[in-house]
Amino acid sequence: MLYFSLGAAVLAPLAVHAGTFYKCTGASGKILFTNTQQQGGKTTCVVLFQQREPPGAAPSRGRHDRSPRASATPTPGDFPRISGNEQRARDGERRAILEKELNSELENLAKARKLAATAGASPNVQAQRDTAALHERNIKALQKEIGNLR
Repeated sequence: MLYFSLGAAVLAPLAVHAGTFYKCTGASGKILFTNTQQQGGKTTCVVLFQQREPPGAAPSRGRHDRSPRASATPTPGDFPRISGNEQRARDGERRAILEKELNSELENLAKARKLAATAGASPNVQAQRDTAALHERNIKALQKEIGNLR
C-alpha cells in the first residue's frame, strides 16, 4: 500500500495537462477557476473538467506542436466551398470592421485619459483609470487581431 501511495504521488503531476480545469477555494473563501492546480496554503481544488485522450492516442504535446495532422472527421465532399475572391472580400470587410473598432477604442482611450486627468483627487479617479486601462487592453487585442490577418 505504501508503494502504491508513493507511486500515485509521483505520477499525479504527470496527469495534469491543459485539458484539466479546477475550481480552487482559498482560505479566505475566494474562488479561482484555473487550468493549473494551486499548491500550498489552505487552498482546496476540485476538478471540474478533465479532457480524456482516446485510447491509443499519442500524448498531447501542447501548444508548441505545429506539425500537420489529419482531421478527426474529414470534410464531406458536398461541403460548400467559397472562391478565393469571395474569401479575400470577406477578409477585407473583417479588416475594415476591426480598424473601425480600433479607431473607436483610440478615441475612447483619449476621452478616458482626459477624464482621468481632470478627475484630480475625486473618488472616481480610480474608475477612470480602470476605464483607460480597459481601452488600452482592447487596443492591444485589436492590433494583435489585425496583425493576424492575411
